Parts: sequence; C-alpha cells; structure tokens
Amino acid sequence: MSARARELGFLLPAAAVGLLGIGTVASARAEAFDPGPWPQALGVIGVFLVMHLALRLRAPLADPYLLPIVGVLVAIGLVLLERLDPDLAARQAVWVSVGGLVFVAVLFLLPDHRVLERYRYIIGTVAVALLVVTMVAGTEINGARLWIEVGGITLQLGEVSKVLLVVFLAGYLRDKREILAIPTRRVLGVPSPPAAALAPVLLLLAACLGIVVVLNDFGTALLFLGIFLAMIYLATGRVAYTVFGLLVFAAGSVLVYVITPRVADRVDSWIDPFDDEQGLGFQLVQSLYALAEGGVLGPGLGNGFLLRGDGSYTVPVLDTDFIFTALATELGFVGGVALLLGFLVLLQRGFAVAAAATDGFSKLLAAGLTAAIGLQALLIVGGIVRLVPLTGVTLPFVSYGGSSVLTNFAIIALLLVVSHRSQAPARMPRRRRRERAVGEAGEAPA
Repeated sequence: MSARARELGFLLPAAAVGLLGIGTVASARAEAFDPGPWPQALGVIGVFLVMHLALRLRAPLADPYLLPIVGVLVAIGLVLLERLDPDLAARQAVWVSVGGLVFVAVLFLLPDHRVLERYRYIIGTVAVALLVVTMVAGTEINGARLWIEVGGITLQLGEVSKVLLVVFLAGYLRDKREILAIPTRRVLGVPSPPAAALAPVLLLLAACLGIVVVLNDFGTALLFLGIFLAMIYLATGRVAYTVFGLLVFAAGSVLVYVITPRVADRVDSWIDPFDDEQGLGFQLVQSLYALAEGGVLGPGLGNGFLLRGDGSYTVPVLDTDFIFTALATELGFVGGVALLLGFLVLLQRGFAVAAAATDGFSKLLAAGLTAAIGLQALLIVGGIVRLVPLTGVTLPFVSYGGSSVLTNFAIIALLLVVSHRSQAPARMPRRRRRERAVGEAGEAPA
C-alpha cells in the first residue's frame, strides 16, 4: 500500500471522531438525537481531502501519518468549541479552511525547502521586524500587546516569528555546527565556542526575547528560549550549552519576577492559587476544580459543568488557554491522556522525519519545528496542571485562534516537504541515482 493510500485510510478515523463528537454534543444539548452541524463538518473533511490530494501531486513520498494525526487533533478542537460556543466552532472551521489553503500554498510554492537556507539572515530579520511591528502598532488585550488588528481581524505575528526563528536557527547552526561543537575556551567553567560564531544567533535571540518582554508576553519568550536551547543541543550535542542556558534563564526569571508585577502575580498564583482563590488564583483554582470533577472517565461530552446558566464559562478563557481543561472535565483522565498521546505520536513522526532527512539543514529544520509544537503543548498543559506557571500560549490545532491554526498548518506542510525530499533519493531508480552521483561529483570543486 502506498504512503498516500495509508494516509487516506487513516483520515477516515479522524473524520469519524469529528462527526461522532459533534453529534454527541448536539444530542446532549437537545436531549434528543441530533447530528449537529454536519454540513460544517463535511466542509472541514473536504479541506483535509484537498490537502491529501495536494500531497499526492506535490509530495507523494511524504510521511503518511502526520496529516491524519493533525486531523484528529483538529476534530477534537472543533468538537470542544462546538460544545462551548457553536459560533466559535464555525469561525474556527473557517480558519481551518484558510489553514488548508496555506498548507497547499506551501506545497506548491516551496517544492524544495532547502532554498530557505540561502535567505536565513533575511528570514531572521523579518522575525524580529514582525515583533517590532506588534510592539509599535499592536492591540493590548488582558495586559499583553500581542495582536495586530487588520480589517476587524486580530492576528498574532509572534506565531509567524516562531516559525521564521526556527528557519534562521536551522540555517545558521547548520553552517556553524562544527565550530560551535568544538569549544575553544571556558566561561565561568563552561566550555564555550568562539564568540564570533555564537554572537549573531545570541543577538537575534536577545532581540526577540527583549521585544517579547516589552510586549508583556512571557509565554512566547519562554517558547523562543526553549526552541533555541533545543536546536543548539541538536546541532552540537553538548549538554553544557543547554544547562548554561537554563541557568541564565533562571537568573533572568528571578530578575523579571522582581521588576514585573504581572509575572510576579502569575508566579504567586502558581505557587499557591488557593491563597487568593477569588482574585489572582481564580482562573487556576476553577480549572483544578473542573479537572477534579472530570474524574477518570468524565460524564461525557455535553454533560460537564463548563457553562453557567447565562452561557458564560465556569473557567475563564476556556476556549483558548484552558481548552485542555474542557476536554478533561468531560472525558476525564482517560480523555486527557488520549489527547496527550496524540501529541506524542505527532512529535514522534516529526522527529522521525528529522532523523530520516539527508542533510543538516533539513534535520535541524524538521527537529526545530517539531520541538516548537511540543514545547507549546507542554507549556499550556503544564500550566493547567500546575507543572509550570500559566503562560497563555495556545494548544496547537485544538485551541481557538486563527494565527495559531495558520502557522501550525504551515509547520506541518514544511515537515511533509522535508519528508518527501528525504524519501525521493531512496525511491529514485538505481541508474538515475548513479547518474546523479556522477554529476554531483563532477560539479564538486577540486
């Protein structure tokens, strides 16, 4: 069975999850059988079929499991939003459709992702520029200036900067990995590479983090730092760099805690949310009560205590920051673990794509993009279960948010392009591979 045939077969369970989920939610709401907004669901299924056809045309050898896993996560997100607010679910379905167009555009406009390596410095500059634009012209919501309003639509440019930062780091670290992997001196007892090799990437990272701190969005700052530490470890294999980076981050966090009231409030509410359960800790306390109510199996979709009589959420921002709480309240511990396993499978396939890549840039790009999704999921779920302070980032493919949906679909498209390019030489006829190898040898400098 071909890769694309397997992909089509695994898309069927994803479609079944969506149709069954919205039917369950609608029936619980009506207290009678109701199939729910099935035309809307069929439209989303059609979007995934279009993406599948685009892969058949442009990347037939790509990994067959990534798109079905994304389909399951998107279906779960739409079902939960249908449970909370049908209007939000309808808008999210539109964003998924636009995300499908972005996915197809990446496949057709970027047949060879390696061209991005040539423009790594331009891409890095654009990543910083987008954050500067947000800082200057952004709209402040809930104390953070993260959004740009265009024609009545709010966009989060930091999501795009995240992807561009990964592309820059992949190109730069691939070029300098040998120099970075061989320390030439020690700083505070830590083996360090030449300053000239590390300075550009540190300057870019410092600029991104500084701007994000000004924007009052420390969740994105933590995400950027995590991506940097993960990629520099993957490029050099030196644990000392990662440990040193974490120590510097810890020292910086203490400083930020002292001088920034908003961060201090979040840390305090994380340490002891019940100390002010009607004030700073209200959001987290309500979430913890909701998780406890879910138990092991939960009462089922549509039966949990997520909405008050007036339609407001029992847990603030349940559709974005606390979407995992909504799932675990109604489907219990088992449902929450099932969702996390879905993300683990997604990460496994992403890292498998990185491991199969045939060049350093592709390996670092695929690993960095996968790490970005994994870190974002870890930060938001970790904040909900009090593993880390609340950060306010969205759960990829599940939470409501157009910018997140678009960028994450672009990430999956890039991973599939990398996967296809990695498999193409292995599937090339033996005679053609031999001719290609001879041609490359003839072009190599003496």
